[in-house]
Amino acid sequence: MTAREEILGRIRSALSTVDKAEIVVSRDYQQAIEGDLVGLFAERVADYRAAVVRTTADTVPEAIAEQLAHFGIGSVVTPADLPADWVPQAVTDAPPLDVPALDAADGVVTACAVGIAETGTIVLDAGPGQSRRALTLVPDFHLCVVRTDQIVGTVPEAIARLDGTRPLTWISGPSATSDIELNRVEGVHGPRTLVVLIVG
Repeated sequence: MTAREEILGRIRSALSTVDKAEIVVSRDYQQAIEGDLVGLFAERVADYRAAVVRTTADTVPEAIAEQLAHFGIGSVVTPADLPADWVPQAVTDAPPLDVPALDAADGVVTACAVGIAETGTIVLDAGPGQSRRALTLVPDFHLCVVRTDQIVGTVPEAIARLDGTRPLTWISGPSATSDIELNRVEGVHGPRTLVVLIVG
């Protein structure tokens, strides 16, 4: 008997005496929060080392251009259905660019599906202005536009707005991980720089 078989055998043996009918999972956790959700969202996103910029619907193109210039982003890829005036000089991802082309781009600009104030998380679901997952994971810079009416308080509220059959990408700050000595390494699984443009 291998170690794996022995461990699985012990688990099966322990579970054989459990009456599954008695297991009740409580769902009475907090469903919503009140207060300044936009302010809380901005604060939590910034805690993750993302840049947060507030603007209005009329000044989105100018605000995007300012951030691209600030971070020295030259070549930009956008979803094909992103508003054309947001980044007029961008290359659109239609037909879908291959990985080398995405890797050669300085950055990507997208919209999102929902923002979560309590966790500072942005969710993309491949809906309008978001495109496919590779578009937001390969380039090293991601500017994401979040409208204030897309910001909810909690994860349960966000899930209620999302379609679970769509591919979901949950983003909480720039890509980062830590090794066993807790040395932070950024950009391992996605963009090292995340700019969140809050509109409204």
